[in-house]
Amino acid sequence: MNKVAIIICVFTLVIHHSIQSQVITDDVIFHKTHEPKKSRAPYSDAVQVGDMYFLSGQVGMDHTTRKLVEGGIQAETKQTLENIKAVLAQHGMQMDHVVKCTVILEDIEDFSAFNKVYTTYFPQKPARTTFAASGLAVGARIEIECIAVKSK
Repeated sequence: MNKVAIIICVFTLVIHHSIQSQVITDDVIFHKTHEPKKSRAPYSDAVQVGDMYFLSGQVGMDHTTRKLVEGGIQAETKQTLENIKAVLAQHGMQMDHVVKCTVILEDIEDFSAFNKVYTTYFPQKPARTTFAASGLAVGARIEIECIAVKSK
């Protein structure tokens, strides 16, 4: 073999080993909800893979009354974020553990009003995608899902 072929073989082995060692070996944990009234829901509030937590979307529902809060987009945004805080707290985390949010607004015209509340909860500025879609669950004006990372 010439030197180039040997280098290519060694490089290929190193890359293959590197890829194999990065395969996720952590178990996936589907956490039960902390809300007893949601125990029959067909989804998990949070799914854990290693230190990463994938939170299901939350809306501005007051979980004690099981109704959307009144007061428009800002009140719903605040309640939505409080619901996210509650799920995070259930797993020993806070809002600063959030690294990514997906925000769905019922009306894109609510973007500015939503953003005024949102920025008070996330000074660390996690990555975010925001879009509008009609027909959110329970007539909500906003839904937010998050990815959080719990450091060891």
